[in-house]
Amino acid sequence: MEDELVSPYWHLDRTAGARRTLRELPAVTAPVLRLIWACGRGPALTIVVLQLATGVATASGLLATASVLDGLVTAPDRLAAALPGLVLVAAIVALRGAAEAAVELARARLEPALRREAEERLFAAALGVRLADFDDVEFYDGLHRARDRGLFHLDRAVSNAIDLLGAACAVSAAAVGLAVLHPVLVPLIVVSVLPEAWAVLRSAQLGYAGMREMVTLNRRVELLAELATEREAAGEVRACQAQPYVLGEYRQVADVLMERETAVGLSMARVRAAGRAAGGLAMAGVLAVLALMLQSGWIALAGAGTAVIAVRMAATALKQLAQAANQLFEQFMYVADYHDFLADAAARRPPPGGTAAPRSPEHITLRGVGFTYPGSDRPALRELDLTIHAGQTVALVGENGSGKTTLARLLAGLYTPTCGTLRWDGLDVLELDQDSMADRVVLVPQHPVRWPHDARTNVRMGRHDRHDPGDLALRAAAELAAADDMVAALPAGWDTLLSKHFRGGHELSAGQWQRLAVARGLFRDGPLLIWDEPTAPLDAKAEYAVYETLRGIAGERTVLLITHRLTSVRHADRIYLLHQGRLAEEGTHDELLALRGHYAELYALQTGKARR
Repeated sequence: MEDELVSPYWHLDRTAGARRTLRELPAVTAPVLRLIWACGRGPALTIVVLQLATGVATASGLLATASVLDGLVTAPDRLAAALPGLVLVAAIVALRGAAEAAVELARARLEPALRREAEERLFAAALGVRLADFDDVEFYDGLHRARDRGLFHLDRAVSNAIDLLGAACAVSAAAVGLAVLHPVLVPLIVVSVLPEAWAVLRSAQLGYAGMREMVTLNRRVELLAELATEREAAGEVRACQAQPYVLGEYRQVADVLMERETAVGLSMARVRAAGRAAGGLAMAGVLAVLALMLQSGWIALAGAGTAVIAVRMAATALKQLAQAANQLFEQFMYVADYHDFLADAAARRPPPGGTAAPRSPEHITLRGVGFTYPGSDRPALRELDLTIHAGQTVALVGENGSGKTTLARLLAGLYTPTCGTLRWDGLDVLELDQDSMADRVVLVPQHPVRWPHDARTNVRMGRHDRHDPGDLALRAAAELAAADDMVAALPAGWDTLLSKHFRGGHELSAGQWQRLAVARGLFRDGPLLIWDEPTAPLDAKAEYAVYETLRGIAGERTVLLITHRLTSVRHADRIYLLHQGRLAEEGTHDELLALRGHYAELYALQTGKARR
C-alpha cells in the first residue's frame, strides 16, 4: 500500500557514517552558528563563556578532589588536612551549578529569538517572489521542506549545538584532569568510550534510515487523520457514511507502520545493548589497568580514585558529544534545505526599481503573447493579440481550462509573458516597477482568501494602509457589494472574528465570503478592476447588486470580467472568447451571436437551459 503514494519531498537519499559525521561537523554547525550570532549575539556569547567556565570548573574540581583524597589517605589528621580542599570542591561545585543554571537562562532567551528570526526570514522570502514561482514544483517543494522540516530542525539544531559545546568542554576538562594525574589515562578513556559512542551513532543512523522507509506510511496516516479529525471533511464523510472506510484504511496502514516501527526500535535497542555491554567490558579493562598502575606505583591511591571519577565523567560527556554531533548532522540536512530555500528565493526575487506604471493606463496592448507554466511543455496561452481601452468593460469567456484566469493574471502583472509583449501605454510591463503596477490593479479572484481575522480586516486588506476615518469608505464598499446587511447580522458586527479555529469565531457561507471579497476589491479601488467569477457562489439578489455596481463604475474604470454566465456579459463593450489558450472570437454580444460560432452555441445552451 505504501507504494501507492509518491515519496514526499522530505525523502532523503543519504545517511551519515561515524567518520563522515565527525569530518563534516564544522560545516554542519557553521550555518546554525551564523544565525545564532545574527539574532542572539548576547545570549550566545553568554552561553559560550559560561560553558568554558563550566569546563574550567570541572577540571579544577577534579584536581581539587585529588588533593582532598590525598589528604584523607596520607595525612595524620586526615579530616583537618582535607577540610580546605573539601570547602574548595564544594565552592567549585556550587559555581558550576550556577553556571549551568545561567546557561539555561541564556538558552531560554536565545531559542525563541532564533525561532522568530528564522520564521521571519522564511516568510519574507516566500512573500518576495513572483506568483509564477509558486507554480514551479521545485520551488514549491523547497518552500515546504524549509517550512515543515527546516524550521523545526533548526530549533533542535540550536539546542544540540549548545549541548555539543557543553559536552566538548566537559570532555576537555576530564582530559586535562586525567593528563595531570597521568598522561597514559587519556588514551585509555578514549578507548573505553568508543563502544558506547559507536552504539549512539549507529542507533541514530538506524532510526534515521527507518524514518526514511516509513515516511510514506506516516504521510498516509496524516492524510487519514485529516479526514477523521478536520472540520472541512467532517460533513461529507458523514453524508457518505464513510466513517468505517476511513477507520479501516487507518487500521490497514497503521498495522504496517507499527510493524516497521517495532522492527526499527528492536534494531536500535540491540545496538544500544551491545554498546553498553562492550562499554562495560572496556570500563572494566580501564579499571584493571588503573589497578596495575596503582600496584606498580605509577599512580598514587588518591590519584587512582580521582581517575575513576574522571573516567566516568569523561565517558558520559563523550557519549553526549557523539549523540549531539550525530543529531546535529542529521538535522543539518533539513537546516540546509532552509538555507537553500532562502538562497533560491533571493535569486528569484524581482529586481527593485523600474519605470513607474501609468496611473490610469489608456491602452493595454498584447501582441503575440504566450505563457507556459513552469515545468509544463504545453502553453496555457498562445499568440494573443488584443487591446483594452480605458473605461471599457471587457469580458473573457470560454470553457474551463481555456486560459481565462491565466490571461487575467498576466494583465494584473502577477505573471509575465513567456513570449510576446504586454504593454501599458506603450511601456513594456517588464520595464515597469512591479509595486506601482500592482497599485493600479484590483483583483477579485475566483477563490478569495478567507482571512482569519475580523470582518473589518477582511475588507481593509484590500488596501490595508488606506486612511479611512470612521470606516466611511469601508462601509460604502460593503453596501455596494451587498455585504452590509450580512455584516450587521453577525454577532459582533464588523468586529466579529471570522474563523472557527479560534474560540468565539464565526463561520460564513461561501456566498458571504464572496461578498466580503467583492467589498475588499471595491475598497481597494484602482483604475483596472479584474473580476474572476465574482458572483459564482452568490444568490440572485447579491449577484444583481454586484453587476449593478460594476455597471455603475464601468465608465470611470477599466473592468475585466471573467465569467461562465454569458447572460451577464451582454452589455460588455468587448467580449473575448478563449479556446485552448487561443483567442477564438471577439466582438460585442450581438456581433458574436451574428457569427453563429462557439459563443453563439454556448449562449444558446445556457439560455435554453434557463427556459427549461
